[in-house]
Amino acid sequence: METQVLQEVAPLGEQDFLYVADRHKQSFDYPIHCHDVMELNFIAGGAGARRIVGDSSEMIGDLDLVLITSSNLEHVWEQHQCKSTDIHEITVQFYIPFEKQEMPFRTNPYKSIYKMMQRAKRGLAFPMEASLTVYHLLKKLSRNNSSFHAAQLFFEVLYELSLFTEARELSTSSFAKVDISSESRRVLKVKEFISHHYKEEIRLEELSELVGMTPSAFSRFFKLSTGKNLSEYIVDVRLGNATRKLVDTTDAISEICYTCGFNTLSNFNRLFRKRKGCNPTEFRERYQKTKVLI
Repeated sequence: METQVLQEVAPLGEQDFLYVADRHKQSFDYPIHCHDVMELNFIAGGAGARRIVGDSSEMIGDLDLVLITSSNLEHVWEQHQCKSTDIHEITVQFYIPFEKQEMPFRTNPYKSIYKMMQRAKRGLAFPMEASLTVYHLLKKLSRNNSSFHAAQLFFEVLYELSLFTEARELSTSSFAKVDISSESRRVLKVKEFISHHYKEEIRLEELSELVGMTPSAFSRFFKLSTGKNLSEYIVDVRLGNATRKLVDTTDAISEICYTCGFNTLSNFNRLFRKRKGCNPTEFRERYQKTKVLI
């Protein structure tokens, strides 16, 4: 029987906007899971714990703050090397239909929040300064008994976080099953082509011709638009699909390697270790250990 990720049932009713849990605990013991609602999770005193969001796996410091707006992105905080017995966790689960771009997201005051929510579909990790900025607001939110004022306060939290543009996206888009989006039609066209042809050899000349640019101009344009070199982006797409296959199938690693566009198994293993910090076998074993049967 294939192991599945725990589907958590969030304690939000049809008329509820958000749920806040403010608690102190001695360890991380909840299994990897996903849920239909969005989540902002703050952790203090958890240094050494391992945070898994999609195909991202990182050891956290004393403060950790992550926003997840994708309804079915797997995530978990594991004990790993955490020695603390006083872990403070504030979890806010909520639902905002931001993708429809209904009011208020069509107006200027909320544009930064909308952009942040889009990025957070892959999981978004904030710098320590962001945690320190919103901590008192989260504490105030956890003690607020007025649903109206709580909603206003939470939007203040989201706005403050949206100003931290250096927040890092965690999971790859292909693993998180996030639709490709971009403000540039040319970049969108290229990303769509790569998502359909990542298993094949993709040449720079082919992509530059696709958008009517010279190869050198296209290379500069793509780097400025995405923050990544073309080759780096293609590797990320291939690795994202490979990690998804490692989790969801029992296919041999060599088969996954070649069906995801890598030419040699040694190159696949090298790139995988460089990006994920472990080899494909270790990743599969680690991920499976965090799952539970449902």
